[in-house]
Amino acid sequence: MSLERLFDIAFRSDLPSTALSLPQGSAGLIPVDAQADVDISDPAFDFVRSIRVFEITYQQRRSSDGDCNSWGSVYMGSYGDQGEYSRRRSSVSAVPTASDLAVPADCHNYWHRSVFVEWRDYEGSYGHEEVHY
Repeated sequence: MSLERLFDIAFRSDLPSTALSLPQGSAGLIPVDAQADVDISDPAFDFVRSIRVFEITYQQRRSSDGDCNSWGSVYMGSYGDQGEYSRRRSSVSAVPTASDLAVPADCHNYWHRSVFVEWRDYEGSYGHEEVHY
């Protein structure tokens, strides 16, 4: 499902105004349970476990001494058997080729910062989205 579709659903104008308002006296806070009471360990939910989130920061530049300096930070997040999210340090080489990250072969100024998300839907089709910031 594309991000545009998610926004369309989130901001539908045909919802009753009461569906978007907060209860009286809530002060804008709504309690949220930390866990859902749903078992998603069945293989039918493998599409949830296929989601991987990469937080990517990479820079490269040539110093005034002519040295090529590069620095990268990559974190990869994924979902477990019951949908719990975990995040760990990863590497630039682990970033999927579908990402816009393109480390130059020669040394010149290069900066990349993004969040890259990839998944396989319930039919096994590959999808991805990348947001640069």
